[in-house]
Amino acid sequence: MKIFSSTIVFVFLFSCANAQLLRKQKTYTHADTLRGSITPERGWWDILHYDLHVTFNYTDSSIHGFNIIRYQVIKEKYLMQIDLMEPLQIDSIVQYNSALKFQRDGNAFFVQLTSPQPEGYINSITVFYHGKPRVAARPPWDGGVIWARDKKGRPWISVACQGLGASVWYPCKDHQSDEPDSAALHITAPDSLVSVANGKIGGSVMHRDKRGVATSTTYAWYVRSPINNYNLIPYIGYYAHFDEKYPGENGPLETSYWVLDYNVPPAQTHLRKEVQRTLKNLEYWFGPYPFYRDGYKIVDAPHLGMEHQSAIAYGNGYQYGYLGHDLSGTGWGLKWDFIVVHESAHEWFGNNITTKDLADMWVHESFANYSETLFTTSEYGKEAGNDYVIGTRKNIQNDVPIIGKYNVNEEGSSDMYYKGGNMIHMIRQVINDDEKFRQILRDLNKDFYHKTVTTREIENYISTKAGINFSKVFDQFLRTTQIPVLNYAVGKEKRKNHLIYFWANCVEGFDMPVKVSVVPGQSIWLTPHTKIQKLKLKSPMLPRQIVDRNFYVGEEVMNQPVIEKN
Repeated sequence: MKIFSSTIVFVFLFSCANAQLLRKQKTYTHADTLRGSITPERGWWDILHYDLHVTFNYTDSSIHGFNIIRYQVIKEKYLMQIDLMEPLQIDSIVQYNSALKFQRDGNAFFVQLTSPQPEGYINSITVFYHGKPRVAARPPWDGGVIWARDKKGRPWISVACQGLGASVWYPCKDHQSDEPDSAALHITAPDSLVSVANGKIGGSVMHRDKRGVATSTTYAWYVRSPINNYNLIPYIGYYAHFDEKYPGENGPLETSYWVLDYNVPPAQTHLRKEVQRTLKNLEYWFGPYPFYRDGYKIVDAPHLGMEHQSAIAYGNGYQYGYLGHDLSGTGWGLKWDFIVVHESAHEWFGNNITTKDLADMWVHESFANYSETLFTTSEYGKEAGNDYVIGTRKNIQNDVPIIGKYNVNEEGSSDMYYKGGNMIHMIRQVINDDEKFRQILRDLNKDFYHKTVTTREIENYISTKAGINFSKVFDQFLRTTQIPVLNYAVGKEKRKNHLIYFWANCVEGFDMPVKVSVVPGQSIWLTPHTKIQKLKLKSPMLPRQIVDRNFYVGEEVMNQPVIEKN
């Protein structure tokens, strides 16, 4: 038996003991709790349908309208929370032709119902409101209503509100855990402007003044599938459109392109090509497009892009890459349109499968990020995909954990993109069977079809389907900022060479298998633990680096010699 120096043992124990589940300290307010938790005033009712009517006034950046909120009673109660962000104001709330009393608490309104609310009943309230909504400072990251102008100087209006919340522009139950089963949007704008929204168009009505002059037009759009609150979005501008049928897995899919009138030529060439090959690849990996009833639509937007369900926002300038740049630095990211691929992937992860709490947004963003690797793999080969995902590691910050704090509407680190994508890539390596991995992705979208989920549900599902317990992998990469390090050295036992190895800088019990090369050109699998293990070697010489490049882990050769016991 070999004896390790005290230096090695100390480093080993310190590294593992120091791997705590980290959390950036932050003070949360009463408003954060009202926004991010299932309060008693939210928990007793289930949202079924929004029937939203909104008029946009470009001249003074104001809106006004009403929302008919249909809901089902889960448990009889009479105090209801409705969310609407300042500085918007609620004018009145009506149920069964009776005005209801309400009180404001910041961005939440508490409505006192008076009619019977028996369990199981379906009721509705109508909320009338108006005001000048928060203006987006840097959409889509710093969101709100966007009052822009197109290249010709004409009005161009939209909204970006993921994370911030849909209540920035309409009254609703603003929590990801409860999606309306369907929705209708009636968007009114000056007569020459076209209003586009989610789902399928149901017609338009022109309004005229007393002289018969057209003043505005209302466009009606209908969503027939469950939808996240933040995905219900208007686009108002000088739009033209063309349609086609995409031969999807579940039959012809209605695909529409709504672009500013001067963008029709590049949309017919660049955008059509990118959408078609994106849908082909995403359906291969993730399963049938999940919103056939509402179709697939991509819309010119006055910002970079967002995953608005069945109405994807596009602002990438009809070019390859991310605004003409490759986020991986490998060159592969300049061979496809980043916004088309990434935002379309959210139709599966983010829109079909939606997390109940914003803290678990990695389920949306990590899989959408990894779709870029899968797309590259399908189009250009496995090593190209590997190059791409490995190249994105330079963007990882390891500032705070990927999972945020629950019940306060807080996202975790932006590492949910690149670090999360690399975590999924490692899980794929450990499964070591691409067809099995693909079926897990497809089964996720089948078994959680149109559902809201928790991270634990997704984590456990992947482990169960893979037949491999990935719980420690998820804990390590989602809940800490530390990257595991494979510590190793060559020692002798009974005059034979051994590889001595263990995981350090890790959560307790971390045991992810890893592919290594202890002989140049030959790969083997190790299953290290946080306790010391050993493997017989033919030679005392190792390659300079032994860990396969597809694993986002560190490796460190122990400098202290391992001596044989006398």
